[in-house]
Amino acid sequence: MSRKPPIDPVRWTPPPVDDLPEFGPAELTIVPMPGDGPEDVVADADGHLWTGLVDGRIVRVSPDGGATVVAETGGRPLGMHVARDGRVLICDSHRGLLALDPATGMLSTLVESVQGRPLMFCSNVTETADGTTYFTESTSRFHYEHFGGAVLEARGSGSLFRLGTDGAVTTLVDGLYFTNGVTATADESALVFAETQGRRLSKYWLTGPQAGTVTPLAVNLPGMPDNISTGSDGRIWVALVSPINAAAEKLAPRSPLLRQLIWRLPDALQPRIKSQVWVVAFDPDSGAAVSGVRCKHPEFGVVTGVCESGGRLWMSTIEYPALAYTHL
Repeated sequence: MSRKPPIDPVRWTPPPVDDLPEFGPAELTIVPMPGDGPEDVVADADGHLWTGLVDGRIVRVSPDGGATVVAETGGRPLGMHVARDGRVLICDSHRGLLALDPATGMLSTLVESVQGRPLMFCSNVTETADGTTYFTESTSRFHYEHFGGAVLEARGSGSLFRLGTDGAVTTLVDGLYFTNGVTATADESALVFAETQGRRLSKYWLTGPQAGTVTPLAVNLPGMPDNISTGSDGRIWVALVSPINAAAEKLAPRSPLLRQLIWRLPDALQPRIKSQVWVVAFDPDSGAAVSGVRCKHPEFGVVTGVCESGGRLWMSTIEYPALAYTHL
């Protein structure tokens, strides 16, 4: 890991915490990957899964669990999306927004900078039927390996962007608190996006009288939302990477100097994510939590991505060298 950059924290008051329904455990099947940290998981039209490993390799996974390395980004692939033309769109913290031709393994760069500055933490991506691409940046200040610095800073330095079919990039929303997953609703009337540190889901309206505005969908979440996806019945599946860290949140409104001191400590002494399997499905209209899984597993947890495919609910993680699924 590279040397830690300095942080510049500000006082910040975290949102309150509301309870979610207690969705029970599920029987998981663990699918080993040829490397660590498959951060997101998406499915293509043929039922194959796609994920990216911490060392930059892009992996295609057959429904029976066989894994094939197709490409290597040279960075850290994060959120992904399979476009209508079959290309795999990839957010890479060091390289920006990429597109992969699955037949040849060739990578092309779609966006590497915004308004003259390089993308630092391209996080998740989706596409609508008209060919428009939408993507998020968690923070404009740090790369993936220093995501803890962004959390400790508590600055709203995340954004939601639009990539038009003409190649023009537009900032739709900025000032977000660690923007992460993004997905279009089933009717494409809106985008749903997650703020991990803000602990909320919001809708950016694409059509109708609210077009161009943001409204809340689910707020005051008791966990940290990561990548998200739209299910076959329109539900919004959300990977909750971790419950809130009460100690870290208590520090946020206090003197920024305390967080600067914590950041200087060795990684082993930094606040740790508690490993569990936690995914929740939300109604795209009311924001109500309607389904989910929450349990612990010795070989899997810290869920960062979730998608439906072939009657299964697939999950990814930054902590284990595996994907996992349960039957829907």
